[in-house]
Amino acid sequence: MATATIIGAGPNGLSAAITLQQAGVQTTVLEASSTIGGGARTAEVTLPGFQHDLGASAFPLGIASPFFNTLPLARYGHRWIEPPAPLAHPLDDGTAVMLEHDLKATETNLDGVDDGASYRSLVKPLVDDWPSLCHEILGPVVHLPRSPLLLARFGIYGALPAATLARSAFKGERARALFAGLAAHSVLPLSSVFSSAVGLVLASAGHTTGWPIADGGAQQLSNALAEHFESLGGVIHVDHPVASLGEAESADAILCDISPRQLVGLAGNLMPGDFQQKLGRYSYGPGTYKIDWALSEPIPWTASDCGRAATVHVGGTLEEIIASEAAPWSKNAGPDQTARPFVLLVQPSLFDYSRAPIGKHTAWGYCHVRNGSSTPVFEAIEAQVERFAPGFRDCILARSMTAPRQFEAWNANLIGGDLSGGAMTPKQLVFRPTPSLYSTAMPKVFLCSASTPPGGGVHGMCGHLAAKRALADLKLA
Repeated sequence: MATATIIGAGPNGLSAAITLQQAGVQTTVLEASSTIGGGARTAEVTLPGFQHDLGASAFPLGIASPFFNTLPLARYGHRWIEPPAPLAHPLDDGTAVMLEHDLKATETNLDGVDDGASYRSLVKPLVDDWPSLCHEILGPVVHLPRSPLLLARFGIYGALPAATLARSAFKGERARALFAGLAAHSVLPLSSVFSSAVGLVLASAGHTTGWPIADGGAQQLSNALAEHFESLGGVIHVDHPVASLGEAESADAILCDISPRQLVGLAGNLMPGDFQQKLGRYSYGPGTYKIDWALSEPIPWTASDCGRAATVHVGGTLEEIIASEAAPWSKNAGPDQTARPFVLLVQPSLFDYSRAPIGKHTAWGYCHVRNGSSTPVFEAIEAQVERFAPGFRDCILARSMTAPRQFEAWNANLIGGDLSGGAMTPKQLVFRPTPSLYSTAMPKVFLCSASTPPGGGVHGMCGHLAAKRALADLKLA
């Protein structure tokens, strides 16, 4: 029987392992931590009984994943919880612009008939053929399309800078702010080409499969993936750091759910020098500064509609979000760019009562900062929440703060606090991390992390597609 070793037990590593084991390859996963899950883990980090997702927490691409949807994860206790609304974006006038499940309801929440019509024109074609769009975008950018007309339409608008599309498509601040917040998930300046693509995808997800959280926390999704893998005969070893690829050389295939920088360190002189130089040029994106809160009560949003969504975009107007998302890329960002950061906030305990003691709540918020930054920004983050939820600070029982370098110390894949596995620049959208994609110029060694297509997010497709490449290249299936 052919054998494989997976380094790293995050969702991508586990997805690669499942794919190989399903193909009849005896697969072993080696995880350095005492807990599987990588960036999809849950733990008590503030007070006893308060469960916080340490990395990923809302899963618009998890529920839409073509690979996850082939797996019997419910058999192992995994369940999605879909809030009444996928997303809320509060504004200073005391209202919130809502991304609703219903497309028409979202249109009527914008500024007038014209903006509603523009929104429908952008999103409805993608919503109508959402499963096909997922198959097109959750893989390498360069491929033979199954739905060329759909992909072409998506590409026309998705290639635009989000600031340009927001200003040209919408007249009012509500629609512009909503789209800016969606596009900010690209972790690119909103003046960058292709930053619109993420906004369009996440809007379409809201109207189709939704923006769910995992019942019991992100750890439950990771646990379900691991249990399914083990049910197929696979083996997982935790507390098993790998110092060199030589430790796995007896396997027929080695798949690495790690960053390119880590791979260079593990490979040593096994990696050809020219390929090592290519990986050395791979760039990482902005870091993340995150706060987990234990709360005495729900966040007291001025706009009560914010209580219908697990995910809240706290950032104000398009122009504010443009400034905030440009700052981590600038060496000389001014105070006006950093005083009001765009904050991505998730409040899971409103919909999952297992996250906190009865009557209490959890939430977390993070903003993008310069990669590896050591500047504390917790006061700016909390001021932004307080801006739209006066009295928020009075609800805080305890907080836990994670700066970029702490993210990297917790999970070595998160270089400088980059949660996306590398910058989603135009070059790195196409060649991620190199033109070889999953292959590494070393026989039988493959990358399967978020540093490969389709990139960041919890969807398992990086691992699944890397495993398919390994099976084909090594003729293991």
